[in-house]
Amino acid sequence: MRHHHRKRTFGRVKHVRTGLMRSLARSLVLEEGIVTTVAKAKELRPFVERLVTQAKKNTVASQRTISSRLGGAPDAVKKLHETLAPRYAARHGGYTRIVRMGQIGKQATESARIEFIK
Repeated sequence: MRHHHRKRTFGRVKHVRTGLMRSLARSLVLEEGIVTTVAKAKELRPFVERLVTQAKKNTVASQRTISSRLGGAPDAVKKLHETLAPRYAARHGGYTRIVRMGQIGKQATESARIEFIK
């Protein structure tokens, strides 16, 4: 039993899982919506929402923190600070939504679209 194990492992070791979350977060920030599995979307949501909350502070320290969490993606950091943070300035969390899309093709896993709320 997985008592007190909060995160999903996706059958990956830690550094590969970290790379996966960074890649998904970068894509979500740049595209503002991606299609992935439900499990990955559920893990990605708190990761990205913490980044948006950090970006709302709009300091050099927050830029550096976000850059390190995204693995040094300057285009994503810039978009977070200049576009997404002002959009959600009056909102206290809940910046993303997950929409289940069902199975696509013959895949066994259920797909979902995670996107930023307009």
